[in-house]
Amino acid sequence: MKKVVIFGGGTGISQILKGLALFPLDITAVVSVADDGKSTGKLREELKIPAVGDISKVLMCMSKADKDVINLLNYRFEDNTSLAMHSIKNIILAALLNIKGDFKHAIPVFSKLFNINGRVLPLTEDYVDLIGKTKDGKFIVGESNITKSNTNICKVFYDKKIKINPEVFDAIKKCDLIIFSPGSLLTSILPHIVDKEMVSFLKKSGKEILYISNLVTQPGETDNFKVSDHIKLLNNYLYKNAINIVIANNKEISEEIAKKYKTKEQKDPVLIDKEELKKLNVKLIEDNIFTIENNVIRHDSLKVAYLVFKYLMDGEK
Repeated sequence: MKKVVIFGGGTGISQILKGLALFPLDITAVVSVADDGKSTGKLREELKIPAVGDISKVLMCMSKADKDVINLLNYRFEDNTSLAMHSIKNIILAALLNIKGDFKHAIPVFSKLFNINGRVLPLTEDYVDLIGKTKDGKFIVGESNITKSNTNICKVFYDKKIKINPEVFDAIKKCDLIIFSPGSLLTSILPHIVDKEMVSFLKKSGKEILYISNLVTQPGETDNFKVSDHIKLLNNYLYKNAINIVIANNKEISEEIAKKYKTKEQKDPVLIDKEELKKLNVKLIEDNIFTIENNVIRHDSLKVAYLVFKYLMDGEK
C-alpha cells in the first residue's frame, strides 16, 4: 500500500482527506497547531495547550463513525451559553490533552473512540503563535489576525523556535509522496515549512512533493497569483525546484460565481500558466477539480484523490 504524507490545516486539508480516505492508501496528515480563533483560541488561552481545532477537524473528516456520532462531535454550543462557540470534538480533544499530557498519547485515544481511518500528527507539541510581517514592516500576531488582516504579508514565522514532532520525520522517511494541501498559503501551508530543520529534512529525503493548487486567490495574500506564483512562493520557503507536481483546475468557473467571489470576497480564479510551470520543471496534472456546494467553490475531493492515486499507480508502471 502506498504511503502519503499530507501537510495542511483547516478546511483545505479536510476536504482533500475526505477523498483520499476512500482509496487504498496509508495516510498521515500533518497539521499546524498555531490556530488561535474562536473555540480553539479560547481553549489555547485558558488551558495553555496547543491548538486543537484544526487537528480535531482533520480527525473527524477521516472518521468512520456513524452519522449521529459525527453530528454530536461537530455540535457547537450557542452564543448565549458559557460554552459559546465550543465544539464537542474540541472539548474532548482538549480534555484528552490534559489527561494524557500531549498529542502523542491523546490522539490515539481519540482515534480509537471515533474510528479514525488514518493517522493525524501535530507538526509540533509546542504552544506557539504565528507572526506575519507586512511589507511596511509591521508585525501581526496570531493566525486569526493574519487571516483577517487582508494586508500584504511578506513573511511568516513563529514567535519562538519550535521542536518538530519526530513522528513527522519518521512518516516522511517512509512515504512514497508528500502532498501540500490547498488552503491559505500563509496560515495553512507555510507554517509547516518556516522551520529550517523541516526544510533541510524535506530536501535530504529526496521525496517528490505534490501541491494541490488553490481554486481562488486570497486577498492580501495571493492577489493576482496564477498557479506558478503559488509554487514560486512555496519554493522560496523550501528550496529550488522543491515542488515536483501540481494538480490544478482547468475548468472555467461560471461568470456568476466568479463575480460573486470578486465583489464579496475580492477573490479571483487561479489560472494555469503552462509556460511558467515548464520553467519551474513542474509536472502539471490538470482537470476539472472543483464542485459547487451551496454557492461555495470547493475542491472535488473524490476527483482530486483519484488524480493523486492515479499518479502513484502510474509510477509503478
